[in-house]
Amino acid sequence: MDREVAPVAEDGRRRIARTDVLLADPRLSEAAGRLGRGVVKAAVVAAQRRARAGEIPPGAVADSAVAALPETASGLRPVVNATGVLLHTNLGRAPLSAAAREAALAACGATDVELDLATGARARRGRSALAALLERVPAAEAAHVVNNGAAALVLAATALAGGREIIVSRGEMVEIGDGFRIPELLAATGARLREVGTTNRTAPADYAEAAGDGTGFVLKVHPSNFRMTGFTREAGVAELAGLAELRERGVPVVADIGSGLLAPEPLLPDEPDASTSLANGAGLVTASGDKLLGGPQCGIILGRADLVRRLARHPLARALRVDKLTLAALEATLRGPRTPTDEALHADVRTLRDRAERLAATLRQDGVDARAVDSDAAVGGGGAPGVVLPSAAVSLPEPYAARLRRGAPAVMGRVEDGRCLLDLRAVPAARDADIAAAVRAASAAAGEL
Repeated sequence: MDREVAPVAEDGRRRIARTDVLLADPRLSEAAGRLGRGVVKAAVVAAQRRARAGEIPPGAVADSAVAALPETASGLRPVVNATGVLLHTNLGRAPLSAAAREAALAACGATDVELDLATGARARRGRSALAALLERVPAAEAAHVVNNGAAALVLAATALAGGREIIVSRGEMVEIGDGFRIPELLAATGARLREVGTTNRTAPADYAEAAGDGTGFVLKVHPSNFRMTGFTREAGVAELAGLAELRERGVPVVADIGSGLLAPEPLLPDEPDASTSLANGAGLVTASGDKLLGGPQCGIILGRADLVRRLARHPLARALRVDKLTLAALEATLRGPRTPTDEALHADVRTLRDRAERLAATLRQDGVDARAVDSDAAVGGGGAPGVVLPSAAVSLPEPYAARLRRGAPAVMGRVEDGRCLLDLRAVPAARDADIAAAVRAASAAAGEL
């Protein structure tokens, strides 16, 4: 008797479309022209792999690939900074203003960055950005820009003190983050460090006694990422600039102010600024552009024309120079409207609380355990240590912290006392709807909605 043979079930993997067929999908074809074929193909291959593993149906491969495409061809992802740290180093510090972003975009093509269009001759690189700096800091005779704050200090040490001594207080031999230490940075330039004073007390006389014919300059470092209190003493720029022992030898004072304030900021009275430092007698001031100035990453050098010229003409200056995009963004930051950093620093606390209440109420209507709470924000980026900025936040269950980081858009909060806090001080009000959508998406993905 013949036995009936059961039909063999079709292997669903055979129904997964070939890569070339998927790449011909109009949505993926358009994306290839915008993002690059390699980026799109990688998304297609990843979707095919998911289908073979049974994670998605074979017919959903194209949709899955489209959904996985990045917004840009870069691996960097935009993040909503809800940490309460205005200048979060891991998030790229200062967010650029709309004016700075537009200026950088306009500078992407050919520009007159180093050309005088009227004569057709070569011109000083970034001259309009340098002019903008001098407009903001009239006390400076000249300006120069390099690629970050540490580079500004390295260039000063190399050009003014290579093979010579730099006098610096022991209390200012700081570590600036990620293991980078000021003394090691300076020693790498070939300069010799002459430490004076003690960790907690350094007087003007300590500098005067150390000054000699081999002194390149006196360095005043603002210890911006920590505070010393108690039995302390430090010599200010004005005291150092007034020392006869330095003046007689023509030894300049170089002030590394760190956070990039160009003028005094009433909210941060202990934070040094370029205008005051120069008025007090500093020969050079070095600072970062991507901190409280609110601009792109760069190192700003301001001061006496003869000293700035020595730095700008040093061979190392070529290796440290900034590109046209940075120059464009810097100029727009200096001449344009208020920066997001300045707006966040001066945000009205009552307005922040109102936003937190509205956002929490909206999320509670969707079944999310959301509460509006008071919060403490900070400047960050090594600036204004110990300064507390009153703020407001939306408090969520702790698991939301990881879910929101992985979402689109990614939202970065902080975990405090077992809750995920989304601090609103560094978040523009226009992004509140994005936060609400991200929280809803995180709830839906966890099966809570």
